[in-house]
Amino acid sequence: MNNYRPFAGITPAVKIIIIINVLVFLAINMIGQRSDVDLVNILGMHLPQSQYFQIYQYITHMFTQEGLTHLFFNMFAVFMFGRILESVWGTKRFIIYYFVTGLGAAALHSLVSWYGLHNMQEQFYAFQSTPDAGVFAEFVRSHVSNPRLLSQLMQFVDAWNAAPASSQFAGQAEYYMQSIIQAYTNVPTIGASGAVFGILLAFGMLFPNTELYLMFIPIPIKAKYFVLLYGAAELFFGLQNSVGDNVAHFAHLGGMLFGFFLILYWRKHSKKFY
Repeated sequence: MNNYRPFAGITPAVKIIIIINVLVFLAINMIGQRSDVDLVNILGMHLPQSQYFQIYQYITHMFTQEGLTHLFFNMFAVFMFGRILESVWGTKRFIIYYFVTGLGAAALHSLVSWYGLHNMQEQFYAFQSTPDAGVFAEFVRSHVSNPRLLSQLMQFVDAWNAAPASSQFAGQAEYYMQSIIQAYTNVPTIGASGAVFGILLAFGMLFPNTELYLMFIPIPIKAKYFVLLYGAAELFFGLQNSVGDNVAHFAHLGGMLFGFFLILYWRKHSKKFY
């Protein structure tokens, strides 16, 4: 047992990234819950319009994973591909890349989320001008994913349709819409996925013909095709914007996009780049 080295073969920056993520995960699920402190809300990234927004969250959200599955797959990807990139680039360049892709992912996600919030507010202002049960129902179906809450609000719509002349329903509908917008504004975004997708993109660009074996798929796929397929899937699901989909697809795309341009910049300005 004296020779057991759990981090043998792991590079310095990758080791630190994994350790920080694990420590934050333990703090959230042990210390935070026992002390009734919502660390996810404190460390997670909020929109600037949110009452919980803090500028440091653009950094801390990258090291915040709430679920064990979320933590495992993100850190597994950092370990598998990140240590290879760090070995090729060196620790300094890898750290720069990790934070540029993570922050780039946060920037694109914030922009898309702001656009979504803007559309919700425009729908709300339109409803205020012309209160209508059908407009309210469409707003609810577009922005409410909780089945129980959705059912309750649709029952409210049925009651309004049964008494369309009542002004009380319009006022109550405004309150519901404001609550939905506020909930959207205050939802925190967490996870290292933006930087992880940046790592996957870099691996695909540096080692395009390396064959990867994916879980549940018994045939190998070259890294360049894997990255292209993954990027296309994220773009598709991001544009779908399905109700109940809580995956930050545009954050993933942001990590890949910023990683792509950073690698192109390094290739153009570095004398030696692998």
